Formats: sequence, C-alpha cells, structure tokens
Amino acid sequence: MNKLLAEFIGTALLIVLGDGVVANVVLNKSKGHNSGWMVIATGWGLAVALSVYCVGGFSGGHLNPAVTIAMATIGKFAWTDVPGYIAAQMAGAFVGAIIVWLAYLPHWRETPDAGAKLGAFCTTPAVLNPIANLITEIIGTFVLVLGGLAILTPANLSPDHGLNTGLGPLLVGLLVLGIGVSLGGPTGYAINPARDLGPRLAHALLPIAGKGGSDWSYAWVPIVGPILGGVAAALFYRACWPA
Repeated sequence: MNKLLAEFIGTALLIVLGDGVVANVVLNKSKGHNSGWMVIATGWGLAVALSVYCVGGFSGGHLNPAVTIAMATIGKFAWTDVPGYIAAQMAGAFVGAIIVWLAYLPHWRETPDAGAKLGAFCTTPAVLNPIANLITEIIGTFVLVLGGLAILTPANLSPDHGLNTGLGPLLVGLLVLGIGVSLGGPTGYAINPARDLGPRLAHALLPIAGKGGSDWSYAWVPIVGPILGGVAAALFYRACWPA
C-alpha cells in the first residue's frame, strides 16, 4: 500500500471510531447516550490502536501532523514527506467525519443541543481560556509523543523486553486512553491537529440540522498546542533517551 494512502485510510478509521464513540455518547436516542467519559476515552484508545495496527507497517502509522512534524524535527522522518503526510491525514480525518455523520444520520435531528453536535466532530473546552487550553494541549501531546517514542525505543524493542512481538500499537492505544482519563477533561484532548480540524471542516460543510457554528475562534488551539507539544517531546526524547 502507498504510504500516503495508508495515512489517509488510517486517519479516516481513527476518526470513524474516535468521533463515532463521541457521537454514541452525546447524541440523543443512541444506545450509548450518556454512557460517560470512560466510554469516550476507551473508544479513542482502541481507535488509535486499531488504526495503527492497520497501516503502521506501510506508513509508520503517524495519523497525526504533530507526530509527523515531531519525527521530522529529530531526523526520524524526512521533511520532504511532511506535506504529503499532513495532507493525507487531513483528508482522512475529513472523510472519517463524514462517515460518522452518515452512521448517526437520524440522531442529529433528534439532538437539539448544538454544542453536543459540534462535540461529536471536534474538541471544545470545558472552560474557555485559550492560554490555559493551549497549555493543556501542549502537555497532552508532549505525553503522547514522548510516550510513543519511549514505547518504541530500541531498548524496549530488544528481544529481552518483548515489544517486538506486535504490542507497540496496543500500548500506544493504552497511552491515549491514559491521556484521555488523566488530561482530557479541560479540552477534550485533541492532541492531533488533523483529528480536530478535518472534522471541524466537515461540521461546517455538512447539512446537519440545527448544528450552530463551528467555533472557528477556538480552532487554532488544537492545531498549535499539539504541534508545540509534539516538537518539545521529540527534542526531550532525543536529549534523554538512548539512540
């Protein structure tokens, strides 16, 4: 499989399962309505694990511009490939959001809360404070990128530690679950610019009954925060972990 197609498919699958679990919890008359934050965090963790398992062997399974930029920053990925990866990730996230919209088609009209509909596509802060929200996204993505790099560090991949048996994507999924449970409350933990911006664009363009605005004034936070956090984590990893 072409690596750009892999990033497109993997990111689309990530959003189908990730935004899908949010829609299941927040939309009226869904079987999972009001099932809570643990369901959302668990769904996102499994979404990451499954998506990376599906395409990681073809593209590395970045599925996230912050990861792609972070890897390029420390020389683990070619800068010339960054634009193509980000474009594929954005397109995949957009298409994935459309699939979620189709999967829950009758439920948008049954849900009067415009904020809940927006939340099924992209992140919204629990308390709007752009600087504090930015800091939260930086911290969450720092943990994501540092944890991902550490899980896959050569020392852990040695035969003595067993991570070369295919557990890497599962452990990254558990990492995302941990971030959601511990750090997801303030902002909904985008920790991925494509995960937020692609579905936000879909929300703006799709004919969703009573959807309200797409909150573009906040959209820069889940773009800038994850990029800053990812780059900081990659530089920290390079300084502290063995080559």
